[in-house]
Amino acid sequence: MTDDQSMRGALGQARRSGALRVIERPVDRRFEIAAATSHAGAATALLFTSVIGAQMPVVTNLLGTRERLAAALGQTPATLQARLLAVLDGGIAPELVAAAPVQQVVHLAPLDVGAILPVPTWFEHERGPYITAGVIIARDPDTGRRNVSIARLLLLGGDRLMAGIAPTHHLSELLRRSAAHGRPLEIAVAIGNHPATLLASQMYVELGRDELDIAGALLGAPLRLVPARTVDLAVPAEAEIVIEATLHADQPVEEGRVSEFPGFYVTYGAGHGVTVRAITHRRDAIYQAIMPGYEPEHCLLGGTAIAATTCRALRRVIPAVRAVHLTDGGMGRLHAVISMHQPRRGEGKRAIMLAMGHVNLLKWVTVVDDDIDPTNPQHVEWAVAARMRADRDLFVVPGVRADRCEPQHDELTVAKVGIVATSQPGDGAAGGRFERALPPAAVRARVADWMDAAAPAPDA
Repeated sequence: MTDDQSMRGALGQARRSGALRVIERPVDRRFEIAAATSHAGAATALLFTSVIGAQMPVVTNLLGTRERLAAALGQTPATLQARLLAVLDGGIAPELVAAAPVQQVVHLAPLDVGAILPVPTWFEHERGPYITAGVIIARDPDTGRRNVSIARLLLLGGDRLMAGIAPTHHLSELLRRSAAHGRPLEIAVAIGNHPATLLASQMYVELGRDELDIAGALLGAPLRLVPARTVDLAVPAEAEIVIEATLHADQPVEEGRVSEFPGFYVTYGAGHGVTVRAITHRRDAIYQAIMPGYEPEHCLLGGTAIAATTCRALRRVIPAVRAVHLTDGGMGRLHAVISMHQPRRGEGKRAIMLAMGHVNLLKWVTVVDDDIDPTNPQHVEWAVAARMRADRDLFVVPGVRADRCEPQHDELTVAKVGIVATSQPGDGAAGGRFERALPPAAVRARVADWMDAAAPAPDA
């Protein structure tokens, strides 16, 4: 449990661990922040303190590695998924407070979003600057239940934005319902959130499930919310910035080419117009940005959430499932590794098909035994080399419905691949062909005790 519900704890952790690099030279929000973030790579968070023409500093790649993401939630990479699974079926409801740091400064319409916020322009052929770490809060007009998600928001000038939302996402459904009532959908966009809120917003849970309950469970305490100033919503009290706005189903805006997680440009057509009513922020606000495209933080946040919710779905049907990992090379979306404990004959293939059915993005799924670390590419490749027989354990399903983000889709279909790289019953029998070559178990345990006790301190 932590009383700190801001982004600043994670920023402080990155600073203390040496992962934060402070860029004090003047930088242009148009492409220079993007180029620096991409150049720095996953290991380095960047704080730009002198953005040309801006009053706020910008932080990028704050949660670029599993180590930093896990640490921000009080976990290690090894315990993170177990923690996420523990909170997915529970939750702690938020609580309302009367005043909050995020409302220390209030800008009411008419306003110019680009003059207040230092929003980067990321890629050469995109139409303009995009807000990429904005957690969007909305309410179902039929049920009143909250929905929390992230969608890209393009600055159009003045108080106008465009929201790029996949038609299958819950926010699109809420927009359709609101349009059926003849009114726009009120939204609030929180920027600079505690990592628990950011990660909760990415969970693939059922419509009507409040992701802020999940954030509270990750925090170990209710997430503090404050009533917004111009829309009927409550927003994270300790966020850095909040944009209050309305989202319009009847105002299409052609987006043009936009980056997607495979690292390519795509053209999705029209997004939806957004009218900003107010911006509130801390006096010393820090603007958080997540570099889109095939970049570490973007892929990691989505992949971590999708893996946890997929593992939860599989375990409900196949208790032998232990963990699910979406790989970095698979963009945190397309390739998964499923760890299973002594799967029965045919269970590995069943798990693969269930995973692909649960997440239509998945097109390459490998099943391994739980003696293999699914997050370690070398261990997984060893399992494929040592335990997979292609004529028995590899299968291809052609012509499967694919997500619009799939880079190789043909009229929204793609072939999908499953690999079962698990040992067979009796493979490890003493004297057998597949008995692992190891020192005696008792000796390994004894030596591990004294080796671990003699290990140097991390900073030695």
